[in-house]
Amino acid sequence: MNNFELGLLLMAVGMATVFAILLLVIGFGKGLILLVNKYAPEEITIKTSRRVAVAEDGALPRSTAAAIVSAVSVLTGGQGKVTKIEKK
Repeated sequence: MNNFELGLLLMAVGMATVFAILLLVIGFGKGLILLVNKYAPEEITIKTSRRVAVAEDGALPRSTAAAIVSAVSVLTGGQGKVTKIEKK
């Protein structure tokens, strides 16, 4: 067996080993995801609608106020609360 054939054999064995290990990692990862989802499910939160105080002169349309409220909710992960919107 010359060096070229030995190199090809080593490359094939190495690639097969890496492929087998990657299959094991994928399998264990999927199994872990299934176990975690089964025994520790994600908490379900119920979002409630909130009223927003808009300026008295009505300078801010309701659609804009709704967009601001939804943007704050998304950016703060539902923890932020818009109580008043003023146009300056």
